[in-house]
Amino acid sequence: MLVSRGKIYTFLNPVSYLTALKDESLFTRFDAVMVDGSILATAIRLLYNKKIKRRSFDMTSIADLLFRHILSEKKTVYLVGAQQEQIEKAVSILLEQYPKMRIAGYRDGYFSSKEEIQEECKKILHLNPDYVIAGMGVPLQEHFLLQLKENGYQGIGFTCGGFFSQLSIKSIQYYPQWMDRFNFRFLYRFYKEKHTRKRYLKATFLFPFYFIKNKIR
Repeated sequence: MLVSRGKIYTFLNPVSYLTALKDESLFTRFDAVMVDGSILATAIRLLYNKKIKRRSFDMTSIADLLFRHILSEKKTVYLVGAQQEQIEKAVSILLEQYPKMRIAGYRDGYFSSKEEIQEECKKILHLNPDYVIAGMGVPLQEHFLLQLKENGYQGIGFTCGGFFSQLSIKSIQYYPQWMDRFNFRFLYRFYKEKHTRKRYLKATFLFPFYFIKNKIR
């Protein structure tokens, strides 16, 4: 995967696809939107005859590659997302796996006001990390990275969804190997994360309808 400085990247899966439909212009302002999940990749292949490789921000996909790159190239990274206790636990686990990785800073993803978000952007700009990873849920994380870029950030930004909270729940390897091998990751999240169940059930019925509708349109 090729990424460039001054660019921001996000991901779509069947659940976030439904949210993206409400604000399509938000996602078109990203430098790339990657396909998060085998279900969406399969849907694109079937309806558009395009073979798309799944890329997710987790340890089964690009996260490990990115962290190894940050470590080997002595880059810096700033992390924003999850609850404070969760992000602290996630940072601890990441440093166990990548002991010399340079984490420029971190904080939770809950902001009390627009002014607090702006202050956080100023802080990040001052620290000037090479990478910023934001996991605040769709579309908050997208808005955050866009605001950071519009404020002048010249590094590389990624959204990561629930990655930090997943790290804090379990360990560096969130999904059992056999679940990952058979592309049952969404089923594991459905089982493990109760707060996702309503969204997954909703997407089960609505995603095929809207995806086919958009293809016809």
